[in-house]
Amino acid sequence: MKRIIAVVIALALLVFGVVASVFNAMWASDWEDVFSEFSGGEFPPSTVMEEGDAANRIAVVNIEGTIMDSGEQPGMFQSQGYNHTLVIESLKQILDDDTIKGVMLNVNSPGGGVYESAEIHKYLQQIKEAGKTVYSSMGGMAASGGYYVSAPADQIFASNETMTGSIGVIMQSINYSQLAEDFGVEFETYASGDMKEMLGGHRDPTEEESEYVQSMVDGMYQDFVDVVAEGRDMSDEEVKNLADGRIYMGEDAMENGLVDQMGYFEDAMKALEEELGGNPQVIEYGYNGQNNFPLSYKAKNLLSDITGRSDIDKIESLLDNRQGMTPMYLYEK
Repeated sequence: MKRIIAVVIALALLVFGVVASVFNAMWASDWEDVFSEFSGGEFPPSTVMEEGDAANRIAVVNIEGTIMDSGEQPGMFQSQGYNHTLVIESLKQILDDDTIKGVMLNVNSPGGGVYESAEIHKYLQQIKEAGKTVYSSMGGMAASGGYYVSAPADQIFASNETMTGSIGVIMQSINYSQLAEDFGVEFETYASGDMKEMLGGHRDPTEEESEYVQSMVDGMYQDFVDVVAEGRDMSDEEVKNLADGRIYMGEDAMENGLVDQMGYFEDAMKALEEELGGNPQVIEYGYNGQNNFPLSYKAKNLLSDITGRSDIDKIESLLDNRQGMTPMYLYEK
């Protein structure tokens, strides 16, 4: 009898898991339009934070978490945290919307990918060139890529508790050659060129490989320096004196020119509203507004608990955000 019950439970869980997977996949693709119609808005979604003049609006864009493109399709059952597609599409809409006069970046991030950070920076530059005012409010952390995306802002706010800076680039690979030798593992590699297996991990890098990778890092580092120099109206030398990878607290960052004013999000918003004048309406992009189905997150968390995915999801997240050979503007905590 116990065996029959166990089999029934196992089959039920299997069916439930299959149905949930199919439903989630359908929602992430074809059902996105249904969600848009049902929620009363289009993608990217936005919520009114403060009522005011709809012809003179401020858009809040949240950049929270590691700035990496996970490839996840935005939808009702998307995981919480940073979503690159959502951020980029929000910036594109801001660029094309003449009613949006100002942008408030709400940054709480240790940084992330070089590509993703540069893509955000590109659209922020275009938004500024279109005559819109951009402010950045730094939360507990706006380091490395978190500072990179803030650098173009007309005004940068930080609090005493903000950790920022960490200007630089990092690339890592794992050298497991000694471990393989200890366990008697040998590798047979066939490559089309001497550099094809560069930093493969099964052997020590050659001098040529090390020099080549370092030259890549140096080039991306110079790009970072140029972004800060342009955004903060500093010389190349001034930026490099600060850009050795170290973290600065809020007051130190203001003293060395990386931050304009001390204050929290509310202070930054008040300053931006005063600069724009009138009574601007404030909207926020994202799924966190009260009309954007917050219960969906609870539903997904419950689904993860039932199917035993919670711990697996955490491990997958760590693997997805590992540095590896991907160049990163990232502060390692």
